[in-house]
Amino acid sequence: MADILEELEKRRDAARAGGGAARIAAQHARGKLTARERIEILLDPGSFEEFDMFVEHRSSDFSTDKNRIPGDGVVTGWGTINGRMAYVYAKDFTVLGGSTSETHAQKICKIMDMAMQNGAPVIGLFDSGGARIQEGVAALAGFGEIFKRNVLASGVVPQISVIMGPCAGGDVYSPALTDFVFMVQGTSYMFITGPDVTRTVTHEDVTPEELGGSLVHTTRSSVADGAYENDIVCLEEIRRLYDFLPLNNRAPTPAWPVEDDPRREELSLDTLVPDSANQPYDMMELIRKVSDEADFFEVAAKFAPNIITGFGRIEGATVGFVANQPMALAGVLDSDASRKAARFVRFCDCFNIPMVTFVDVPGFMPGTAQEHGGIIKHGAKLLFAYAEATVPKVTVITRKAYGGAYDVMASKHMRADVNYAWPSAQIAVMGPKGAVEIIFKKEGPDAIPGRMKEYEDRFLNPFVAASRGYIDDVIRPHSTRWRLARALRMLKNKQVAQIWKKHDNIPL
Repeated sequence: MADILEELEKRRDAARAGGGAARIAAQHARGKLTARERIEILLDPGSFEEFDMFVEHRSSDFSTDKNRIPGDGVVTGWGTINGRMAYVYAKDFTVLGGSTSETHAQKICKIMDMAMQNGAPVIGLFDSGGARIQEGVAALAGFGEIFKRNVLASGVVPQISVIMGPCAGGDVYSPALTDFVFMVQGTSYMFITGPDVTRTVTHEDVTPEELGGSLVHTTRSSVADGAYENDIVCLEEIRRLYDFLPLNNRAPTPAWPVEDDPRREELSLDTLVPDSANQPYDMMELIRKVSDEADFFEVAAKFAPNIITGFGRIEGATVGFVANQPMALAGVLDSDASRKAARFVRFCDCFNIPMVTFVDVPGFMPGTAQEHGGIIKHGAKLLFAYAEATVPKVTVITRKAYGGAYDVMASKHMRADVNYAWPSAQIAVMGPKGAVEIIFKKEGPDAIPGRMKEYEDRFLNPFVAASRGYIDDVIRPHSTRWRLARALRMLKNKQVAQIWKKHDNIPL
């Protein structure tokens, strides 16, 4: 038995060594951790249990049979994050560049199947050159099997992708199918085809960073939801996000012990909204002041900053926040903001996370760029998402709620459950100047000032909407946290009867 145990440890050591000391040193020289080092940071100490450590590829083409390394370029298994189960796979760049082979893909598929069967999230750590060219269609088939499971797992268990190195071809499609994608600044890239192919086909001379770096994907393409300065910070932030997420679509929303009194009043909120309707203020201040201990995890912070999305807690339980941000483009809804918020709303609905929406929206962005870019369809995505969602939905209008944007932003007409307004709320078809110029056009410019005052007194308040039951109550700003907490308590056991359908057809 001693000989057998000694042989076991030798094999384990060989598998843990990955591509060898030289390649591990090269990985470190690039500012990157190895696959196993990343897993150690992501999961609770001592909790990781590895599967398929000894799996090797079975290909022999192009002399690949002379380069078989246990594990085949991906480390898979399960462990815990703050005591809650998670499945994880980490591509090992030191082994054949972390490329995906048939057996490599089978290891990932096994983990994903177990995650769906046992109801726990999947976290993928990507550092890979894409498909293993030497295996041809077998590698492509492996990607196809992974993609299929990404789709089947969608809405069943949360899926998180962390891009921690180069990522090309099929290795970018799998993350794109998951719920959240995060990157590491300076060392991670995502592109369908790399700079060399791009240069050959389109004659564009670009660097990997310019083509698919973290700045591109967090600010322009919206492929990534955030980027962090190094591997360690990134993984610590993933642990933080994980604490907000339920394990699966049937699990309760996670709740953590908290000492922050839900009755806490924030008197500063009474003066948050400026007297001037055109003066901006920071909606993030409101979100942090109503959240437990000011803890808020923002999602896609650098893309479409005119709308805020992210997770906080009220009475210890996770809440999804969506809020117009007057500090950016006056909080207007444009195509990017609509897409960003719609995706977040649908994630919350998939996993039964209650939503709080703060509204200060002057309308939809006008202009040919928006119209030609499909703002009608993109705006419809957000409308569709809110109307479709059956989770508890609480809305607070802080200032402007103009035009169709009023309807879209979780109004009572979009099946929101509780709709509050601050006394500063202005609910109307449009702002006073534009409205008066249309209604009283025949009276001439001299009549405009007086008519504006008449319009403001009549419509720029929350009481017309409240008189029709579209607003459930006009509340004092400093009491917002307690009113939200009570509303969410009341809605805790909400159930909605649904008309049978195979699935909806959101305007993609």
